[in-house]
Amino acid sequence: MPDTSLPRAAADPIAMEVFANRLLSITEEMGHVLIRASFSTNIKERKDCSVGMFDATGRCLAQAAHMPMHLGSLMGAVVTVLERYRVDQMQPGDAFVCNDVFLARGTHQPDINIVTPIFCDGRVAFFAANTGHHSDVGGPNPGSMSQSARTIFEEGLRIPVMRIVRTGEIDRDLLEMIAHNSREPAERILDLRAQIAVNERGAELMQRLVATDGLAAVEAAIEALLAYTGRRLRARIAELPDGDYQGERWMDGDGVPGGEPIVLRTRIVVRGDDLLLDFAGSAAQARGALNIATNALEATCYYAVKALLDPDLPANSGLFDAIRISAPEGSIVNPRFPAATAARAISCNRLSGAIFDAMNQVLPRPRQMAQSHDSVPALLVSGQRRTGTYVYIETIGGGAGAREGADGAEAVQMHVTNSSNLPAEALEIEYPLLVDAYALVEDSGGAGQWRGGLGIARQISSRVDGSLLTARGEGHVMVAPGLHGGLSGGQANLLIEPGTPRERLLPTATTALPMTAGLGVRMDTPGGGGFGDPALRDPRALAADILDGKVSRASAIRDYGAERVAAALSAWKEPS
Repeated sequence: MPDTSLPRAAADPIAMEVFANRLLSITEEMGHVLIRASFSTNIKERKDCSVGMFDATGRCLAQAAHMPMHLGSLMGAVVTVLERYRVDQMQPGDAFVCNDVFLARGTHQPDINIVTPIFCDGRVAFFAANTGHHSDVGGPNPGSMSQSARTIFEEGLRIPVMRIVRTGEIDRDLLEMIAHNSREPAERILDLRAQIAVNERGAELMQRLVATDGLAAVEAAIEALLAYTGRRLRARIAELPDGDYQGERWMDGDGVPGGEPIVLRTRIVVRGDDLLLDFAGSAAQARGALNIATNALEATCYYAVKALLDPDLPANSGLFDAIRISAPEGSIVNPRFPAATAARAISCNRLSGAIFDAMNQVLPRPRQMAQSHDSVPALLVSGQRRTGTYVYIETIGGGAGAREGADGAEAVQMHVTNSSNLPAEALEIEYPLLVDAYALVEDSGGAGQWRGGLGIARQISSRVDGSLLTARGEGHVMVAPGLHGGLSGGQANLLIEPGTPRERLLPTATTALPMTAGLGVRMDTPGGGGFGDPALRDPRALAADILDGKVSRASAIRDYGAERVAAALSAWKEPS
């Protein structure tokens, strides 16, 4: 018999926590299956994917701990499915596909979403949704990710909401139409089939939950969970002093080569338990692909508020409903059609930095953080291999900002991105490329009482002629500021033919640059800002930085002073 006591028990914090984790465990299992079942390197190795569970009205119930940015794609896809189709038009075994920023509330075209209605007691009760970043969805440039694209029409196939599975039968015509608009059709077919299967697994797990507890009990527990999440966040907001708090973060440009730096501004307004994030004063709509669509903006705001005020808060619509957002139309944070958005993750990370900057004014010092690299540096190489066209894409981490009591983390993804690095072995097996260097960038962390994290040096070379290089990133001009006297993090660099007499810098945004066999390219990603006066750094930590090769002696003398460096090194003693 169903457990009809669950609605009453859900009001208990322990029972609610158990129930929230039951939902989360379903999405976590979906995520594991998606990663293990996928065929493309970008999903199976780098985990550039996300899953979520939604109720019949499109409210988010749980998102697995993958990519915060993808919450925007998932929510947008479910809402658009509900706008396009009535629930009485859906049948068990149906599934829907979409990706478009303007037609389906996506965040950029390579993220293809699958949404599956889940039937319980003869009606649609839930939706399982997942998204995967597909390494190519067509367009003029391999990878569909050129930072200098001017419109969405240069960013690949536009998929509105369409039914891709009807009562358990995949629409092969639609599947192949999508796949053959990519440079890697076989991978698209296999990955999309995996995405469809993952939602079926999610449906099975939700139906099992309902069979155990009863649909009415589960729905009552969901209502209690969403209400609790909203109350808990509002309580955190109410702990902040009322006021208006300003923050900003600068970007190297708007995506088009030769452009001037642009600014992202945030005004956080706290009134009691009400929180408004206002982005008036941010730059105009970008000419290049750095624009932030509405759902990407919302996902960024939800991530930042959760991270800063209550990191353990469940990621569901109860959290989202407690936050108000305002963004001027025609700006980089609310672009008009047909704006390009392929590189939106860069802007979203910089926007996260602006939110963190504003919150540094209101949070106590132990919860403040210097700016991080706040970028999504990407290398993309395409060409021919024995089995056909390949598209290698990898986003590379950088240095995190320091905080009181801790140096910044080295070599990490920041904010709305959370993908893994691509192991050198997997890269060289999958593609005709070689990893020539993979290391931390010396001197890239900002000096301080606590040092900023170091960036990454990734150097690859092609083993074949005819490959094309596309690269993008931030921090080549506008670096990560320090906090409370800490110094700024290091700059990014993109070098062609590194370590040779022909070594030269490439522009921040490089598209389809020809590569011959043996030609190398090196990307140095930015470091994080330091926290606190460098004169207060622990001498043992300073000596360890120098001896570990994280800080050169020359830079240490410049930033910390010759006397302190000499004293730190002389006092260093190896462990007995």
